[in-house]
Amino acid sequence: MHRFYVTANQIQGEEIAITGPDVNHIKNVLRMKPGDEIVICNGQGKDCYCIINKVSEGEVTTRIHSIQDTQTELKVKITLFQGLPKMDKMELIIQKAVELGVHEIVPVMTKRTIVKLEDKKKEEKKLERWQAIAEGAAKQSGRGYIPRIQPVISFREAVQKAIAMGLGIIPYENANGIQRTKDLMRGLGQYANIGVFIGPEGGFDEAEIELARTNQIAPITLGRRILRTETAGLAILSMMMLELEE
Repeated sequence: MHRFYVTANQIQGEEIAITGPDVNHIKNVLRMKPGDEIVICNGQGKDCYCIINKVSEGEVTTRIHSIQDTQTELKVKITLFQGLPKMDKMELIIQKAVELGVHEIVPVMTKRTIVKLEDKKKEEKKLERWQAIAEGAAKQSGRGYIPRIQPVISFREAVQKAIAMGLGIIPYENANGIQRTKDLMRGLGQYANIGVFIGPEGGFDEAEIELARTNQIAPITLGRRILRTETAGLAILSMMMLELEE
């Protein structure tokens, strides 16, 4: 069944109005007509199974006949605290992290971060671009929830944010004990929220690792190889997805 996404203001009681580019797709590409069934997701974890009422030039109106929880979300909300990387790597990281089920992405300035977003307007433009990438990835992968890309914060602020979560983990090239990583993976299902910290190029400073450790954020190893910043997050998220998938 064909699937589309809307915002909250497009849902009015038992009716949902589809506008924008999706109208052309429904009308001229799919050639759908009144009486056809479609799935409309509200982007907040709910799928509305609908019947098309009317197809006009600028709008498709539908009627809801049932609502279900989207079945594509992980049972644990994962926040990725990503150290800002160089160039366009953040775009790749966001796209793939959303596909792998992350709930939220928080860009983080660390001691070894090379990129500096000191201009507020440039940061806002970046965030807008990143949010659009997250939305596209969520739709492509059939997500029921569109992850938010939060404003850039400092490493210390990220640690404070993660303290309130059930579990915080920070892959670190000098950590030892792959068995501990495996044990942590097996126990992920007991938590409601998990924070994952990934460093930028050059990794984390030792003082940052110590700050994380003293706040119960566990340094773990991902193996004997040193992974790039754009690889490390996707590696750990893949492990977590496999463990949490139902």
